Amino acid sequence: MAQASVVSPAQVTAPARILFIDNLRWVMIVLVITMHAAVTYSNMGRWYYTEKAQLGQGSLLFFAIYQSWLQAFFMGFLFFIAGYFVPPAFDRKGPARFLRDRAIRLGLPSLLYMVVIGPSNIYFLLGARHRGRPYATFLGESGPLWFCLALLIFCVIYAGVRVAVRRAASTEAWLPANRHVILLMLAIATATFLVRIVQPIGTAVWNMQLCFFSQYVLLFIAGLHAYRHNWLQGIPHRFGMRWLAFSLGIGAVTWFAIVILAVHFHWQFFDGGLHWQSVVASSWESFFCVGVCLGLIVIFRERFNTQGRLVRFLSDNAFAVYVFHPPVVIAASLALRGFDAPPVAKFAIVSAIATVIAFIAAAALRRVPVLNRIL
Repeated sequence: MAQASVVSPAQVTAPARILFIDNLRWVMIVLVITMHAAVTYSNMGRWYYTEKAQLGQGSLLFFAIYQSWLQAFFMGFLFFIAGYFVPPAFDRKGPARFLRDRAIRLGLPSLLYMVVIGPSNIYFLLGARHRGRPYATFLGESGPLWFCLALLIFCVIYAGVRVAVRRAASTEAWLPANRHVILLMLAIATATFLVRIVQPIGTAVWNMQLCFFSQYVLLFIAGLHAYRHNWLQGIPHRFGMRWLAFSLGIGAVTWFAIVILAVHFHWQFFDGGLHWQSVVASSWESFFCVGVCLGLIVIFRERFNTQGRLVRFLSDNAFAVYVFHPPVVIAASLALRGFDAPPVAKFAIVSAIATVIAFIAAAALRRVPVLNRIL
């Protein structure tokens, strides 16, 4: 395939804002808030504060479905969206300015979190006795900003490759076919299984759960290709909806089958290691993730490609919400400690309260002169 010639950064204009991608981004960030609220009451996963509530079978099933299905795609989708905007930014700015801007946009919020927000969560909201739970080192203090640190690393590698290759990638428009979707699923599943041999679910390095990073890396790369080949605008509605139906239908049946298998065949083996159970779990995650992502792209493109005043507010403040939502979720959870209600109900209440307060607080914080440059 022929390669496009190198384009001077001065010749490249900023791409027009894509409203449905903005809407997808803020929806994924709201889901991040709900995930952390869910961990608070399910005790499934890593979070600052959890309530040791006794879960009934119904609550256990709800949290298991919600968290495992959400974990299967939402952070990977954020990496895909982030990857989509990397090539035009590099083309427009050149390597030096691109890396400088990424260091400001991703590195400074991460530093802010590790120096101020993370320690404040532990010492002021939870008390010093919680120090080291779940983060014990400076790099491990990144909380949800591990995403920004990982994305910064991905961008540095991308810039290094572009400088080394010294030519722009092809911009020829072509659309993925079923075989490409299947190959991506297989690549994610295979890489995930291999990584989990040594980094099973539940482990982390500097607060980065490498057991999920195969998906993140490959979807970030898919995002790069999506921009170059106009996938987001070109993927047929029927194609995306078909894969969404497959992922939800077949994926749901398969998930319940995995749960039954986990009860009878060492559920720990589904988290990783050289076991067939890990192959099954990795394959399900990959299948579910790619199908849901394809479906969400066409649904939002066709139905949610506009922004009124409220939606624009949500979109503008989404990143600041991502940075500052942990203390809000923790504070809301602590405020409801004495509230006698089922765990699922408390999860829903905390999710709603934290989302509203986090967006209001984020809008206010973005007015601060220093913060408005990085948020």
